[in-house]
Amino acid sequence: MMQKIQKFGGAMFTPVLLFSFAGVMVGIGTLCTTEAVLGSLAAPTSMWYLVWNVILQGAWCVFNQLPLLFVIGLPIGLAKKQAARCCMEALVLYLTFHYFVSTILAQWGTALGVDFAAETGGSSGLTMIANIKTLDMGMFGALLVSGLVIYLHNKYFDTELPDWLGSFNGSTFIFMIGFFVMLPVALLSVIIWPNIQHGMQLFQNFVMTKGALGVWVFILLERLLIPFGLHHLLYSPFYYDNLVCPGGIYAYWATQLPALAASTASLKSLCPEAAFTATGFSKIFGCPGIALAFYSTAKPEKRTQLKALLIPIVLTAIVCGVTEPIEFTFLFMAPALFVVHCVLAAFLSTTINLFGIVGVFSGGLIEMSSLNFIPLMTSHWREYLLMLVIGLVYTGIWFIVFRFLILKFNFKTPGREDTEETRFYSKAEFRAKQAGGGEMDKKTLLAAMILEGLGRADNIVDVTNCATRLRVNVKDAALVKDDGYFKGIGTHGISKNGKAMQVIVGLSVPSVREKFEMILANPSAYELNMDDTANRQDAAPAAEITADTSAMTKHELKAVANGKAIPVSEVPDDVFASKALGDGVAVIVTDGKVCAPADGTISMVAETLHAYGISTADGLELLVHIGINTVELNGEGFSPKVKEGDQVKAGQLLCEIDMKLMKEKGYPTHTPILMTNGDECADVQLLPDENVRAGETTVITYRK
Repeated sequence: MMQKIQKFGGAMFTPVLLFSFAGVMVGIGTLCTTEAVLGSLAAPTSMWYLVWNVILQGAWCVFNQLPLLFVIGLPIGLAKKQAARCCMEALVLYLTFHYFVSTILAQWGTALGVDFAAETGGSSGLTMIANIKTLDMGMFGALLVSGLVIYLHNKYFDTELPDWLGSFNGSTFIFMIGFFVMLPVALLSVIIWPNIQHGMQLFQNFVMTKGALGVWVFILLERLLIPFGLHHLLYSPFYYDNLVCPGGIYAYWATQLPALAASTASLKSLCPEAAFTATGFSKIFGCPGIALAFYSTAKPEKRTQLKALLIPIVLTAIVCGVTEPIEFTFLFMAPALFVVHCVLAAFLSTTINLFGIVGVFSGGLIEMSSLNFIPLMTSHWREYLLMLVIGLVYTGIWFIVFRFLILKFNFKTPGREDTEETRFYSKAEFRAKQAGGGEMDKKTLLAAMILEGLGRADNIVDVTNCATRLRVNVKDAALVKDDGYFKGIGTHGISKNGKAMQVIVGLSVPSVREKFEMILANPSAYELNMDDTANRQDAAPAAEITADTSAMTKHELKAVANGKAIPVSEVPDDVFASKALGDGVAVIVTDGKVCAPADGTISMVAETLHAYGISTADGLELLVHIGINTVELNGEGFSPKVKEGDQVKAGQLLCEIDMKLMKEKGYPTHTPILMTNGDECADVQLLPDENVRAGETTVITYRK
């Protein structure tokens, strides 16, 4: 559950990535159009003002269309397939939802306790979205609808309708389902949401009336939730939604900049709502104090090396607001230090607030300058000077407290390790440690080592997979390691064709691909020290079977189709023929019907419907791969008759294939039956035959 929440939080953060640049442009545009700062140059009738106003209004796009951004942004991170189509589905159904809400309120608003005739904004609880007057559900409404659409998309996008309904497949089918789902959702929303709006107003009053205590609690929680990836869920309603002010603090603060620049009153008295965007002070003032403590407590012989590591990460924290490398080191070596860091951050932000200083201070120096110092320095320089003094005092406090705790409890912070290497840690490694003892899970580690073998993230063009292979196109084939490396890390090897690489993983390839793409999205968080890769491999050589095979039970595998059965070594595919995925036979299908070779459970159905995994009662794992390179058909021409988890009998129909399509597109119908863990079997006998019958002719025998 925690992983799902973290993934949701990360996906929700996707549109937030646009805010940094948009915020900078809003800050600069506001500065250049504020007459109180620039005088007559920025008069509303001047050409200077008119040009900058065009730029400013464009910069407002991100903040003015937040619900639409979240609706479109969420599927990017959560849709399991065809994410771009899911974005389109989410947008259309979100607008459909609001048309339903608008019409319901226009007709029955009075009975529901909503004055739909009122002007949008303010306390009316109404807003305009894409020119639709509707209930103001803010970011929550967007996430609700988008989340429902993502669920429908992931579950039903691949549903195969009858041929005569073929034009309703895919996105159209999702829109059809979603259209009727949105009707009850809209009805429930107009009944429930006005009450939620009232509750939000009560929560807003609670937070706002608690003053400095409210700020302290908010900052503390935001910092403490960072390791779990849940901090986005806490601050997003404050920063980007209507919880404490219209449009969220970021947007509201930017609209107030001209008035703030024109007044010398305290910022807190002018805009008290901006008290909560104070999470960045610890980045500016806390991280330098921590770094100084690390340096002063490091072993003398390691200080030069440590300084070279500390300077860039501290500058990154100050300038850009990215604190992961240094903060996540506390979590590895001394979680108690991180808690202390969070408490100090809360006290720093609260102290600055008590001196009447507020603003958008959640990022690094660049963001702070664009939305605070540059447009407001003329009229509020005294407050910013005081903020600097307070911050530097706290830098000293951080240094003293951390130095004392490090020495008192002998924390092995950077530069104090007993090993030779001084290093910082990533978020991924912290979470892996929390989950299972300090290393990545097996599939994440395997995916990371595969990426290393393919020349790292910068060398990757794109990635797909079939039933057993990770198919990757690379920029430079010379950077790809040899077959021995890939076998050494636990795969079955690699097949190279120019810049097209096929890493032979096995039936677990879908989950390995998911980990691979996760690493590609943030490669720096999963970098490996490949010097000791051999010590971290998961795969071990198979033990040679030396037991008396006569005591083992003999088993049979039947032909999967009518046709000719040949040894897998004769299949026109280098990977199958090399037996990298296991030994077996292949049947050249003649009538378009493919059946199960043995009794068992369907353990895998490829997304492209061309391959099926079967687990037998004796523990044998079988792969039935229909045709050669048929993954390229993306499911076209395949009609599956089973699903994952089904129990099947030998000879039971697995799938029907369009033989005419196969012939027209030139795909061989050789269908291998592979024993992917055949090394656990003894006395394996392959029985190729010129004429075999599905479910009747024995083509493989083995003992187990």
